[in-house]
Amino acid sequence: MKTVKGKRILITGAAMGMGKIYAQRSIQENASALVLWDVNSKALLNSAKELRSTTTNIITDIVDVSNREEIRKATSKIESKLGGIDIIINNAGIVRGKYFWEHDPKSDIEATIAINTLGPMYITRFLLPKMLSDKSGDFRIVNISSAAGLVSNPKMSVYCASKWAETGWSDSLRLELIQAGFGHIKVTTVNPAYISTGMFEGVKGMLFTPILSPEYVTSKVWQAMKKGKPRLLLPWTIYLSNALKGILPISVFDWIADKIFGVYKTMEDFKGRS
Repeated sequence: MKTVKGKRILITGAAMGMGKIYAQRSIQENASALVLWDVNSKALLNSAKELRSTTTNIITDIVDVSNREEIRKATSKIESKLGGIDIIINNAGIVRGKYFWEHDPKSDIEATIAINTLGPMYITRFLLPKMLSDKSGDFRIVNISSAAGLVSNPKMSVYCASKWAETGWSDSLRLELIQAGFGHIKVTTVNPAYISTGMFEGVKGMLFTPILSPEYVTSKVWQAMKKGKPRLLLPWTIYLSNALKGILPISVFDWIADKIFGVYKTMEDFKGRS
């Protein structure tokens, strides 16, 4: 896929940050339709006004991706209007930065798993049948996970759990599609380090791992998506840490991650998006 021209694209968490940048790129490349989902109605309305286009049909919908029934209704609406979706960008996510025993069971644990893990699964499950049936198409599913889906970290236990699950599901889906003969559907799993979107306000950067700009990440994701690249880890140090974790004893890896790279102290001053 060289361009998204003529494609129908769904972006979740589209009202601000990286979601909005993906939307801008979609319009720049003349996508035929752009479906923007967010739970923040005011921000979504403002973004839609800024993203006006004469070539791309922009459709906005207030959707809580933690709610399976809302997702079902919203995806059904999309298929009625557009016939289906060519590119899914599962971008919506939340983070809770605290020790596990400080998490509220409902507003922290259930919400994090519902939005970060179950939401992408349900969205993909409801839209996938149309993709499967059209073998002449060229489809993409992009799941924005996290480096926290590869490496454990204090004060991120539930977030890590949600992203480990998303990473495992996403890459397994990729393999299932290949095994079942649906190579026209490409899945890209993205595992970036901290991004300066406000969601991780207050976090500390790590050795050789600066806090990434949303513009940089979306540019890399966009390239990987069009190429159908299976995995994208950002920056290069995430590949390194992933490799080291696989070969070093746990105690040695923990010491390096904590004392040298400073990974385990990154959430000490976390504030998050207000």
